[in-house]
Amino acid sequence: MDNNIFEQLKAMVVDQIGIDPAVIAPESDIIKDLGCDSLDIVDMLMSVEETYGVTVEDKDVSEMRTVADVVAFIEAHRTK
Repeated sequence: MDNNIFEQLKAMVVDQIGIDPAVIAPESDIIKDLGCDSLDIVDMLMSVEETYGVTVEDKDVSEMRTVADVVAFIEAHRTK
């Protein structure tokens, strides 16, 4: 896993939902562990699309349960 992407994603989550960065780990479940709701997830994924030049389809969202899943998606699809 690309640690730079993880740290950038972690910063996005902290900015958007105001969570303590110490509780964000690669294996953190976005909903259960971080307490994100659907609006938080949409905001995060919009930031991911803009930052990394990826397009997140509806079918992709259901496969992104953990922070590591989002990082893996970015690694596989980024253009920036």
